[in-house]
Amino acid sequence: MSRELTGFYRSLAEDTDPRGLAAPDLVRRYADRRARTRAALGVLTAAALVGGTAVGAQFVLAAGPDTQIGPPADTPAPPSPVPSETPTPSAISPGPSGSASRQPPSTSPTRVGVPPPVRTPTSIPDSAFFALAAANDTGAGSRFGEGQVLPALCGAKPGASGTVRQRVRTVPFKLAGTPEGNIPDGLYRHSITIYRDGRAAAALDELRDAVRDCPEQPVGNVTSRQKLLPSSGYGDESVLFEMRSPSVDLNGDPAGEGGEDVRLIRAIRVGTVVTVLWEQGWEGGSSPKPQVDADSRRAVLAIRNWLG
Repeated sequence: MSRELTGFYRSLAEDTDPRGLAAPDLVRRYADRRARTRAALGVLTAAALVGGTAVGAQFVLAAGPDTQIGPPADTPAPPSPVPSETPTPSAISPGPSGSASRQPPSTSPTRVGVPPPVRTPTSIPDSAFFALAAANDTGAGSRFGEGQVLPALCGAKPGASGTVRQRVRTVPFKLAGTPEGNIPDGLYRHSITIYRDGRAAAALDELRDAVRDCPEQPVGNVTSRQKLLPSSGYGDESVLFEMRSPSVDLNGDPAGEGGEDVRLIRAIRVGTVVTVLWEQGWEGGSSPKPQVDADSRRAVLAIRNWLG
């Protein structure tokens, strides 16, 4: 305690009852105790404030789902997850246990533009032969019999092997503009032959070779010249050739007028079946190609309907 304060304290003691005043040292100890008490209370108050702050922070961190706490400003946000690829419905099918299982893609080949296989018949009905158009029908009908299906070609016999069944007919025809009662304009020797598997195509190959190998040959009293002609769009494949020779009279001798007769022969393959239209003419004249082409299409249609 300072000297001035001690002097003041003594003056106060002289004016009052000295027993009612505590000694200066005792007063100093009391003052020091109160100071320590205030300091302790300040520390406790600060500790209480710190504890309350911590509890408040824990309460905030434990907030419900409606409260979202973002990361600190200097902390990078975690990357968003990459969405997984969802299989398409066509690639997933439920397995035996109910779980989805991936099915492998179909590997079955697709046959585009390939015709279905043609069955091999064992008999040839009359319905397999085409019917003439009404304008070309002479009314004489057709006659079935035996005989050659192709003209002679220098001794070759194309398509003679591998046959299963064969039928031949002759049918006269007239052109659309021919008056009723006139003689026919031509005569077909029309045949249908069933071959063993693979032999029908070989028969047409043999026919092509036979025509190429026989450019000329004697026929009766004249010379016949053979030549392959273009032919497409009939059946699976076809062969068309001509036989050209000088015109002859009724006795078979050259007419001497410089004219020529042309015979047309077309062989058509449909699967294992080969049909031949050999136009032989009627009392001379040449084969009318438009008529032969039209009747070739009729022949193919009749065979396809027969084979189904």
